[in-house]
Amino acid sequence: MIPFLLMENLILPCKSKPSSADLFKHEVPIGFSSKPIKSSISFNKTSTPVASRLTQKITEHHVNHLCRTGQLKEAVAALDSIDKLGAKVKPGTYISLLQCCIDLDSIDQGRKLHARIGMVRNLNPFIETKLVGMYAKCGSLEDARRVFDQMQERNLFTWSSMIGAYARERRWWEIIDLFFLMMADGILPDEYLLPKILQACANVGDAVSGELIHSVVIRSGMDLCVHVNNALLAMYAKCGRLISARRFFEKMDKKDMVSWNSIISGYCQSGQNEEALQLFDKMKVEGVKQGIITWNILIASYNQSGNCDLAMELMRKMETLGIAPDVFTWTSMVSGYAQNNRKNLALELFREMMVVGVEPNAVTVASAVSACATLKALEKGKQLHSIGIKTGYMGDVLLGNSLIDLYSKCSKIEAAQRVFDNISEKDIFTWNSMIGGYTQCGYCGKAYDLFVMMQDSGVQPNVVTWNVMISGHIQNGDEDRAMEFFQRMETEGMIKQSTVTWNLLISGSLQNGHINKALGILRQMQSLHVPPDSVTLLSILPACANLVALKKVNEILGCIFRRSLNSKLSIANSLIDAYAKAGNMVYARSIFENLSVKDTISWNSIISGYVLHGLPEIAIDLFDRMRQVGLNPSGGTVTNIILAYSLKGMVDEGKQIFSSMIDDYQILPSLEHFSAMVTLFGRSGRLSEAAKFIKEMDIEPDSTVWDALLTACRVHGSAGLAVHAAEHFMELEPENPLNYRLVPQIHALVGGSEVRKPKMINGTSRSLGCSWIEIKNTVHTFITGDQSLPNSESLYSQLNCIAEKVRVAAPGSHDTQLCIEEEENEDIAGIHSEKLAIAFALISSPYSSKSIRIVKNFRLCRDCHRTAKIFSSVYEREIYLSDPKCLHHFKNGQCSCRDYW
Repeated sequence: MIPFLLMENLILPCKSKPSSADLFKHEVPIGFSSKPIKSSISFNKTSTPVASRLTQKITEHHVNHLCRTGQLKEAVAALDSIDKLGAKVKPGTYISLLQCCIDLDSIDQGRKLHARIGMVRNLNPFIETKLVGMYAKCGSLEDARRVFDQMQERNLFTWSSMIGAYARERRWWEIIDLFFLMMADGILPDEYLLPKILQACANVGDAVSGELIHSVVIRSGMDLCVHVNNALLAMYAKCGRLISARRFFEKMDKKDMVSWNSIISGYCQSGQNEEALQLFDKMKVEGVKQGIITWNILIASYNQSGNCDLAMELMRKMETLGIAPDVFTWTSMVSGYAQNNRKNLALELFREMMVVGVEPNAVTVASAVSACATLKALEKGKQLHSIGIKTGYMGDVLLGNSLIDLYSKCSKIEAAQRVFDNISEKDIFTWNSMIGGYTQCGYCGKAYDLFVMMQDSGVQPNVVTWNVMISGHIQNGDEDRAMEFFQRMETEGMIKQSTVTWNLLISGSLQNGHINKALGILRQMQSLHVPPDSVTLLSILPACANLVALKKVNEILGCIFRRSLNSKLSIANSLIDAYAKAGNMVYARSIFENLSVKDTISWNSIISGYVLHGLPEIAIDLFDRMRQVGLNPSGGTVTNIILAYSLKGMVDEGKQIFSSMIDDYQILPSLEHFSAMVTLFGRSGRLSEAAKFIKEMDIEPDSTVWDALLTACRVHGSAGLAVHAAEHFMELEPENPLNYRLVPQIHALVGGSEVRKPKMINGTSRSLGCSWIEIKNTVHTFITGDQSLPNSESLYSQLNCIAEKVRVAAPGSHDTQLCIEEEENEDIAGIHSEKLAIAFALISSPYSSKSIRIVKNFRLCRDCHRTAKIFSSVYEREIYLSDPKCLHHFKNGQCSCRDYW
């Protein structure tokens, strides 16, 4: 810089010394004023070459000054002064200006500079390199690549700039491509560029290219550089080449903390936490400090593998060694517990983190909010929302998505919409969360509006979006619209339906009660070679767990074997349950005995099956075996064993296991246990004990408890106690249609006004009994009193024949039961549906099957129960008949319920 005051004394080779007014029109010397200079530099056209050079020099100084003070636009405009002098702008000036564009993130001024630079012949490669960097750092990687590709000469700095730009954008495959182009161009990467290329190989799992780079490292002598070796080690570890990584690690002359972290992280990534822990201990032995990052790697790995308790032990150990957990430690723990379905513990840890003064990051708050969403803990979620606002994380899209999920699940859809509206940069998860929120709340129309808006904003639906629309419509009962989206998913969305999508259709059909439709979808799915998974089968098996679906269970069993899913314990357990409820205990027991590993659910399924079939001796034997192998019963096991003792009349044994539940098995009695105990007393006719037991319950009895007492009163003929039970039942279930049948009958029995009559509900009409029976792979439906059935004449003729044989076999049958029936008697309603089904079975398959399987919607009346018993003896046919209270197995004139139902 030439001070202005000295310039007047310069001796210039010209006729007369130019004055300051000839050179400048500024009143204040350049570089001396702290205020922005708004006027431009002017010059005298008659100036000598020396004066022009001086003017150019001062102009360039002025440009640099403008760059330093952030006046980029004025600096670019000032270049016109140099152009008018006919002089060249020095490369350093262009580089300074381009750096200023980077610093100010001004791609517009960068483009103007690029246009000016484009007119320069024999452009300096350093300027081109800087252009590449300017475009890359200002957010236009495509322009950077365009400049890069047009360069005649590319040096190491140019390649480094381009590869660095791709690294910032995490475009790893392009980095690997650039490496090979660079090598073909004869340029060898240096020790600073190689780690970026190796990082790219690691992130895409390209170990082959990584090995090639390793050879380059050795040949170039860079294997002595610690950070290059660390990058190689990390590459092998991340690519899953643990043997190579370990071998390389052991041969390293110098191992720093980064080296140990890389190898430990590699073992953690592959799920070998124990090996990682051994290396962690060895690290300490070799005198390398175990920093917070190393601890966090291990803690995160244990959380990700679902072993949160061990992760917690590590964190507590870290604290005892004087290393305070940082926000990443706490975040790992909170998210670990949240993702492993221990939501309350996750929220407790979040509270502890706040107490010790560690400020959460956006991921921590989002994880805690997700836990609240699952628990539907709205108030806690609101508190977390306020923490997100105070800490300034509301711009974080992950937190926003979690809040949308929270408010949607808590039916606060307006709050979810407000969060959605305030997210400036919505990603696909944001849209999916909001669309899912509206479908969960039943607003499928609004969900569709968002679905269209999403596409208009340039975000294309992914498989999750389509699945949300399908499941939303099917869950709200609109199966046709769901099927429309299912078809559009492939034609419009160009996304092939996966097993998950098919599962949504199947589970939705089952939810709407369309079992046959669900099975049809399963068959179609298989015909299109879409493999059903365990979720598919676990959805559909429970729906087939009934007497008229045995062949469907067999069909699913075939599918399970074809898919080699029979080794999955959850599927085997579901099969045991399905076969038991479909009336085939032989198959259920076979599957159970062939299990290599049995859990509590396995034992519960087989025990409950035998109780269901009225075989308490086998159930009790299995219970003893279960305890012998060291498995403690669950609450469900205890319920089934009490019912087994009930069938056997072993009241004292039932009382003993109930009273020892807490001490022996740490199980708190629930309502299902109390109901089973009432059944235990009721079957044995100990009604006063049953009533006393209910009175002394430490929790409020529900309708199942009173229904159990009412059944006992009905069987043993206790009208007074039946009134008491019916009153409580009606109070707890005032809208139960059974009240309109049961209560009036009890009212008639006592002959007065002791029983409060139920209020009539609008639209209540008489319900008719309905039975279903499967004959030759077809399910037939029969309604009580129906005279319009096909072959009605033959059917009723067969019924008359059955009635006559029953009359002859049991001429004067009497019982002590109260006349309390769920279905109107046949004199009023007509022949009951189960009798029609039995007659139809005789006509349709007189010899083809020894068993008849029927499902009925009402509890059997006494007459139909007696008829079925005699029929099984006279016709030598087994009848499996399931009503809402019991599975009846009639054989040789006896019933598995032992006349108590």
